[in-house]
Amino acid sequence: MNPTRNAEMTMQRKTKTRIAALAGAGVLCGAGLALFGMPGHAQSGPPQKDMTVDKAIRAEVVDGIVASLDRAYVFPDKAAVMGKNLRAQLQHGDFDSLVSAEKFADTLTDALQRDSHDKHLEVRYFEDAIPLKADPAESPVDEAAELSESKRFNFGFNNVDRLPTDIGYVDMHQFGRKDQIATRIAATMTMMSDTKALIIDLRHCHGGDPEGVMLFASYLYDKPTHLNDVYWRDENRTEQRWTQASVAGTKYGEARKLYLLTSGDTFSGCEDFAYALKNNKRATLIGETTGGGAHAGGPHRLDAHFMMFVPSGRPINPVTHTDWEGVGVVPDVKTSAKNALDVAQLAILKDLLTAEADPVWQHKLKERIQELE
Repeated sequence: MNPTRNAEMTMQRKTKTRIAALAGAGVLCGAGLALFGMPGHAQSGPPQKDMTVDKAIRAEVVDGIVASLDRAYVFPDKAAVMGKNLRAQLQHGDFDSLVSAEKFADTLTDALQRDSHDKHLEVRYFEDAIPLKADPAESPVDEAAELSESKRFNFGFNNVDRLPTDIGYVDMHQFGRKDQIATRIAATMTMMSDTKALIIDLRHCHGGDPEGVMLFASYLYDKPTHLNDVYWRDENRTEQRWTQASVAGTKYGEARKLYLLTSGDTFSGCEDFAYALKNNKRATLIGETTGGGAHAGGPHRLDAHFMMFVPSGRPINPVTHTDWEGVGVVPDVKTSAKNALDVAQLAILKDLLTAEADPVWQHKLKERIQELE
């Protein structure tokens, strides 16, 4: 990773920690993916005190949005359209009745997403002042705050289990940072090492760190595999992303079947994981079409109390040559999110039954199939 991008990601980590402290955000959202978590999801913690905004503040915030879009948004043509429309709305007086900072931020987000269909593009208000220029270095206080917040959610590992008849099950709610989840992934794969097949549940997975996503995927392939590229508009650079050749502990490998469960809440880094594994035929997706947030980026300060997330990078899958932005990842087997786990288990059990020679285990498999059906 080049120094410029590394510095930006460090800045995002610092800002994410501050956002968590100010707004009580409970979801770890990785650098370069979804800093603010999934749009529309309620934040935990006490509510902020709202602030009154006047004409001057509204104009300053709109100017900041337009400048940030022009400088960094992944599609320059869409940036120009969004900027033009926002200025027209401001001049027309469409925002004049908005005196609440919270409502103003929500209205701006709605306007931007309406014109771009980009669910990562978001404006937020913060009660506490945002520093004019953030220190790119991560302070011990920031690191400790982020670590404490991440531990509350076990770095995304909600549940690890062995289902009846030796089916592995991992319920991921987010992908934590690579250095924080490395030991957990290794322990999980050790526990899964003798299972007949593996189910990874992404139905409540809202995002995560891209390097954490890549590390987890590395356990599911026998050799380095090209998962995707990311084109950064602000650097005019394409970054290739491959799985690792070697990992700590035991790889799960490619010989056994892998199923991913999805829902409309599956978003961002979790979609990144699902889209790559689906299109290179490593996994079968079962459930619902995902949320549709693909673009990567970073936070931009608009004024003392407003910040926005500006997507500046887009994934390019080596198989499809596109991404899932705005359309989501379509499952291979469509069913309700509620029924997805049962459907996945049935597919595995029926497959195992055809190859099982032991009469005792044949009976066990048939009993379990009847329970699920």
